[in-house]
Amino acid sequence: MAERLTTVLVTGATDGLGRVVAGDLAKRGMSVLVHGRDRARADAVAEEIGAAGVHLADFSSLAEVRALAEELPALGVLVNNAGLISPERVVTGDGLELTFQVNHLAPFLLTLGLLERSAPRRVVHVASAGQARPDFGDLMLEHGYEPWRAYRQSKLAQIMFSFELAARRPDVESVALHPATFMDTKMVRATVGNPHSTVREGADATVRLAADLDLDVQGRYFNGLREAEPDPIAHDRDARKRLWDVSEQLVA
Repeated sequence: MAERLTTVLVTGATDGLGRVVAGDLAKRGMSVLVHGRDRARADAVAEEIGAAGVHLADFSSLAEVRALAEELPALGVLVNNAGLISPERVVTGDGLELTFQVNHLAPFLLTLGLLERSAPRRVVHVASAGQARPDFGDLMLEHGYEPWRAYRQSKLAQIMFSFELAARRPDVESVALHPATFMDTKMVRATVGNPHSTVREGADATVRLAADLDLDVQGRYFNGLREAEPDPIAHDRDARKRLWDVSEQLVA
């Protein structure tokens, strides 16, 4: 049991925030599993930080996400960090809008897949302070796609999922956070330009939630190191249930 509690999967661990978080958790003595899409990059990070293993999956493919959930060992902590901003509307092979699939539906499917086998002690959802309410009439944003709208919708969906997971599964500690604003990452430099904060700031906030298992995090949302309030819809149980039900249908 002690070994399981110290085993952590960090998704999107080959670059940016995920890479630093994975390295920090390894330094703390946790058994870190690196997730990425590219074998060479994932292996390089794993060797650099002394990770316990590498697991590959492209989150734009739900089949690969299902396979990832099935191959993973029992986890103590899952850090749902992988994410993107797509400058144009892209439809995946699953027929879904790319941003919503990668940022929300893939971690939703991965988490539920793990719950069916051996529930993690804690799930950390790396979300954002940039939030837009899901448009249930057009979740795939077929009408008037805008990159930041897509990103913000997917990130609020993550927070709503985190809160609903905490309500449905009190045995699983579910927490969401905005790590830091416009960190110095490749994604931010490509979409925003000059960063507003460091990756170190975001990593410190994320690692705290992933590593301090004595911290009371259940059903909470943090902005950096401080507890904060997301968009009020995250507290709307009917809206959360609707999102959960639609998400299940989309990944089925």
